[in-house]
Amino acid sequence: MADATAPYRIKGETGEWEVVIGLEVHAQVVSKAKLFSGAATAFGAEPNTQVSLVDAAMPGMLPVPNRECIRQAVRTGLAIDAKINKWSRFDRKNYFYADLPQGYQISQLYHPLVGEGSITVLTDERDEASARTIGVERIHVEQDAGKLMHDQHPSMSYVDLNRSGVALMEIVSKPDLRSPAEAGAYLRKLRAILRYVGSCDGNMEEGSMRADVNVSVRRPGEPFGTRTETKNVNSVRFVQQVIEHEARRQIEILEEGGAIVQETRLYDPDKGETRSLRSKEDAHDYRYFPDPDLLPLELEDSFIED
Repeated sequence: MADATAPYRIKGETGEWEVVIGLEVHAQVVSKAKLFSGAATAFGAEPNTQVSLVDAAMPGMLPVPNRECIRQAVRTGLAIDAKINKWSRFDRKNYFYADLPQGYQISQLYHPLVGEGSITVLTDERDEASARTIGVERIHVEQDAGKLMHDQHPSMSYVDLNRSGVALMEIVSKPDLRSPAEAGAYLRKLRAILRYVGSCDGNMEEGSMRADVNVSVRRPGEPFGTRTETKNVNSVRFVQQVIEHEARRQIEILEEGGAIVQETRLYDPDKGETRSLRSKEDAHDYRYFPDPDLLPLELEDSFIED
């Protein structure tokens, strides 16, 4: 049996490599209404039947924060011993996408609702010595985009806006994970916490919990390497496969004298490989600025205590 406490290394042609992993988990908040509108959030409804004027970005519509969504995010933060920020703010993240009617996403960048926390995982459930504490950098609240449907027409993609505006918690880990097994254990533990708290149903097959997987490699003891981000991976097994494939792909490039490009990638589960989607944007590329339609969130002690 492999030693669960031994460091995970990948052997390349020229020596051993260490994998550095960070996960950004998007968890849909359990709530009867969306983050900024009263539209329903039930899974499986007919396309475009749960879309308010706010969700469709009709002119003159103003967002109103849903108190329940904020409460659920605070409860999640408390469950991982995270710092709850009594003052937080919504920002506009500007980018164009066909299923994003506003042309921007309301999110949080500089002042998230929840600050640093941690989750302790066991890579071997039968071995307490395999316990590791993984840092959580932040949990911020944002609205989801809609969904493009590519399989409904031979030459066009359809847009379903039912998911547009649904509340998401983005739970951002620190780059503390070092193996596919640790990443799997972290995801399973996080999903168990979300389900116990009741803030997310954790149904990855329905898309209500999905992970962006950040992977880089380095020689043991060296600084972090350049990372790639594989988007919207919707199962624990696929997350582990992404890490394994992406680490070996990067090692092969580096050992042949190449350089890793910071980029966004997609995972093809049928082929078991990732492929390039676009160059990875930095924060300034999204032109973040405070949302002018929303006041800052100011939480009272009694709200947090409740």
